[in-house]
Amino acid sequence: MVDITHKKNTLRIATAEAILSVSKKETIEAILNKKVPKGDVFEMSRAAGLLGVKKTPELLPDCHPLPIEYAGFDFEINGLEIKILCTLKTIYKTGVEVEAMHGASIVALNMYDMLKPLDKGVEIGSIKLLSKKGGKSDRHQVQAIIKGAVIVCSDSISKGEKEDGAGKQVIQELENWKVKVDHYSVIPDAIDQIQAQLTTHTETETSLILFIGGTGLSPRDQTPEALSPLLDKRIPGMEEAIRKYGQDRTSYAALSRSVVGMVGNSLVMALPGSTKGAVESLHAVFPEALHLFDIIKGAQHTL
Repeated sequence: MVDITHKKNTLRIATAEAILSVSKKETIEAILNKKVPKGDVFEMSRAAGLLGVKKTPELLPDCHPLPIEYAGFDFEINGLEIKILCTLKTIYKTGVEVEAMHGASIVALNMYDMLKPLDKGVEIGSIKLLSKKGGKSDRHQVQAIIKGAVIVCSDSISKGEKEDGAGKQVIQELENWKVKVDHYSVIPDAIDQIQAQLTTHTETETSLILFIGGTGLSPRDQTPEALSPLLDKRIPGMEEAIRKYGQDRTSYAALSRSVVGMVGNSLVMALPGSTKGAVESLHAVFPEALHLFDIIKGAQHTL
């Protein structure tokens, strides 16, 4: 199966449609009057559809097992045609489109099975996805032009004792989200140098300023102490999201002291110094966090 461990849980909704047609009016009347020998066609088919939805990952190898938190089936009769609608909801990392289509198709097959003794002309027509919400396709498309700076805070890297992996990987991730990184540097874990970098980039109105490293608990981890006094606003929701995302993947994330806030119109973030920790922290809040810059842009236009 495709790796979805980096994704976040969001509300996902999908509606699928299947079309079943009969060859005579008497078949429709038997369905509506509940005169079909095998039982109530709509209710039994609805139950079959629920089973089909739940069995989807057992039958389709690449489908992830996921929690179905709502399943609804509706039927619309138009002449000799019956439209079957299956709507599913989940709060998970991946969508429910295939499950919805599978549910609609199983409903259609069950109806076919129940009606075939009465009508030899029953046919199943198209099965298709009508709509989906949530996930990548429903994400806000950022309009603002975003320029960034990445500053790695590390005594050992600044002295050339180690190679920087986290900062370079963060730059690559940001560029995938259309953020142009104009500045990259490595500095020691020193409060005065961290604050000087922040001041320089806020004065030049850099949109996104990321400090990588110095968020742990060693004596030289001072990035939060350096940044916090200079922030105009803290953004606790983003800080909590980063920690929650990290703790879902490793218990050591509880030891991180990531900080997120605003200085003027600049978003400032202090992220862990490990490559994995820094990238996971980004995935916890990006690319959704980039919507902030469209909010800022819109506010500026109304002044």
